[in-house]
Amino acid sequence: MTLRIRLLALAGCVLAVPATAGDVSPVGFWTTIDDHTHEARSIVEIAERDGALSGRIVRLFRKPDEIQDPVCKECGGARHDARVIGMEILWGVHRRGAEWSGGEILDPETGNVYRVTLRPGADGRTLDVRGFIGFSLLGRTQVWERAAAP
Repeated sequence: MTLRIRLLALAGCVLAVPATAGDVSPVGFWTTIDDHTHEARSIVEIAERDGALSGRIVRLFRKPDEIQDPVCKECGGARHDARVIGMEILWGVHRRGAEWSGGEILDPETGNVYRVTLRPGADGRTLDVRGFIGFSLLGRTQVWERAAAP
């Protein structure tokens, strides 16, 4: 076999490799999961505009004893006392290789804003959402699950 044929065969193998997590987009609907109870807490819609991702809460899963249409008492600025449903909680996130980063995420329960990194699972069914202050090592990761449009 000549070198040229071997290179063509190698190129064909490389092109046949299945898609990686870097090819899966975080755009769509995601169910957020409570860290302690492991129950669904909300559905977040992530959209892309001008190369940046943003996300807003489109549905909350509330227990009967919880306020059904809460406002963000702990949030600062324009989000203070704003309805949580419809609130933008993720903004300014850009693709960097296999992950999306450079933006921020808001925790509407505490009003805290964190830097964020998103990493889609290879199958596109999960999304690792890492919020952190300063360095990524100083944070925590939640795994969101792909959801159907509400």
